[in-house]
Amino acid sequence: MKILVTGGAGFIGSHFVRSYAGADEVTVLDKLTYAGNPANLAPAEGRFTFVHGDICDAELLRKVVPGHDVVVNFAAETHVDRSIAGAGDFVHSNVLGVQCLMEACLDAGTPRVVHISTDEVYGSIETGSWDESAPLNPNSPYAAAKAGGDLIALAYARTHGLPVSITRCGNNYGPYQYPEKVIPLFTTRLLDGLKVPLYGDGRNVRDWIHVDDHCRAVRLVAERGEAGEVYHVAGTAELTNRELTARLLEALGAPWRCVEHVPDRKGHDRRYSLTDDKLRALGHTPRITFERGLAETVAWYAANRRWWQPLMQGTG
Repeated sequence: MKILVTGGAGFIGSHFVRSYAGADEVTVLDKLTYAGNPANLAPAEGRFTFVHGDICDAELLRKVVPGHDVVVNFAAETHVDRSIAGAGDFVHSNVLGVQCLMEACLDAGTPRVVHISTDEVYGSIETGSWDESAPLNPNSPYAAAKAGGDLIALAYARTHGLPVSITRCGNNYGPYQYPEKVIPLFTTRLLDGLKVPLYGDGRNVRDWIHVDDHCRAVRLVAERGEAGEVYHVAGTAELTNRELTARLLEALGAPWRCVEHVPDRKGHDRRYSLTDDKLRALGHTPRITFERGLAETVAWYAANRRWWQPLMQGTG
């Protein structure tokens, strides 16, 4: 199978490439922004074709997209704090970029498209869990831009019959994650003997999933998902940020005095939670428990200082 992976040098996209390049004929399209790192793809060297470019570049897409059996779109600006500081890049990549890519797939007659999204498009939920019919109610500029991209993709499915499915996932973690996100940020700072910043009262709840379980779900949707449908990828552990911090402190043998309470993020969603019955009906089951995944992730960062240390400037 010939697969085009947009955003394939980022955290989740590169894991997808490392998992399937070689078994499949994979092309990576990536703009190589600050979080798109060629080093993420080094373990798959020689097993994929790389194209440096932007999903907003319609002329480039007309050359790259045709001939692929599947297009998987991981390309996105993703960090909420950055979107609060400046939303322009998020709208450009996460809305306009999706439109450009869907148009290119439509023109090329791409047989299968999977667009990767997030649970954050739903806003915040006090109790219970969202299913795929829940209304979109995003709060951050990042989430609003992702919701806009989702609606564009679904519009191409419903208006033009483009065979695109959407996956929405909880918080990912694992190796090669850029150290502005909470698990690698806290891990690397604790490894360096520094304090870690805990927002507000630390009681915001997130649903955590290992990146490998997420990528297997995306692959399953590419193979068995229905066009025009949304599929949730639920995590394996709902934790408050305070509970997550405690587990990281324990894993690294650090005391609570290493935690610095900082003012809460603007518009900070209190809780996310997904149901994933539709995905499980396709045959998906998570394989990596949070306990195992977190231990392996911390060990990876401890052993791969040469990967993350050059990235630390400006991460907190």
